[in-house]
Amino acid sequence: MSGFHEVIVAGLGAMGSCALHHLARRGHRVMGVDRFAPPHAMGSSHGKSRIIREAYFEDPRYVPLVQRAYECWAALEAESGVRLFRQTGGLMLGPPDGTLVRGARLSADLHGLPHELLDAREVARRFPAFRPEADWVGVWEPRAGMLHPERAIESALTMARAHGAEVRTHETVLGWDAIPGGVEVTTTSGRHRAAALIVSVGAWTAPLLADLALPLVVQRNVLHWFAPAAHAEHFTPEALPIFINEIEPGHSWYGFPDTGDGVKLARHHYGAATTADLAERTVAPNEVAEMRTVVARYMPDANGTHRESAACLYTNAPDEHFLIGRHPRQANVIVASPCSGHGFKFASAIGEILGDLATERTPTFDMSLFAIDRFAAA
Repeated sequence: MSGFHEVIVAGLGAMGSCALHHLARRGHRVMGVDRFAPPHAMGSSHGKSRIIREAYFEDPRYVPLVQRAYECWAALEAESGVRLFRQTGGLMLGPPDGTLVRGARLSADLHGLPHELLDAREVARRFPAFRPEADWVGVWEPRAGMLHPERAIESALTMARAHGAEVRTHETVLGWDAIPGGVEVTTTSGRHRAAALIVSVGAWTAPLLADLALPLVVQRNVLHWFAPAAHAEHFTPEALPIFINEIEPGHSWYGFPDTGDGVKLARHHYGAATTADLAERTVAPNEVAEMRTVVARYMPDANGTHRESAACLYTNAPDEHFLIGRHPRQANVIVASPCSGHGFKFASAIGEILGDLATERTPTFDMSLFAIDRFAAA
């Protein structure tokens, strides 16, 4: 039995590492536990780059949260001395009446965000890597860019340790029980007690919180890196923005400029359902070939030598919004955001919110969109 902590954080990916950092920096006695040694490639917080964007097509209510995330990432950069963010601008590209473009314009207009609406000809002129359909339009936003996920997690954990946090790796959380004055967490190495528990285990959330019967689906998605086949100058961070491209209803792909590893490209919400423990980690040749068919049509000069691929796990809620809040029957257990494949950018701000919830502070953001009991209520 370990000593009593104020907060235990189960899972040290994006959300957990940032929560641990915020709590430790505030002076709380905290412990983080992870079944692997983060940063790692077994969950949802890897892949060398992640998009951060402000004109949020999913829902305008995310905009204040991502604006706070920008501030928190900058603070972590300043504290750690590690560069985490690179501004490239962002392009949301697709049919003018599609979910992507309409949603991005709505968020930009409601929040007064700097942006431009570009027709297909202007998209191709400014960003010659693209081959857009003639009727597509692009929403260009200047503040968007890319975060480095592995560096971000490592920096958060390094700073958490510097502020006194205990970090336990290669230790799996098996369950938890309520005890007088707190929670007892059982792991593969023993039992630990704390006043509060943050559950931020990503794709392992549903089994660990089986009592809630959360309707979460783990989905395996694949990331690819290609060397440009021609015009490498069109794929530098100065020339190519991060982008999301809706090519038909419900089917989008996204990408990043080449920062040395190749042009990173992937389909969004395209993979098969799986589980965290049974997910296939190896990417098959036919999966590379399927990605090439999209690249050949819409970004042909990127379709060069295949550098590498990786599998990434989304943990999807039915409405594709986050889950953040207190356990409905155990207020000192905080559920930390299975993020439906679009959460990493928010982790720095969500970590702050989780720290608030675990120490009985009231978050400054409206969290109703992410309520845990919304599915039971429906």
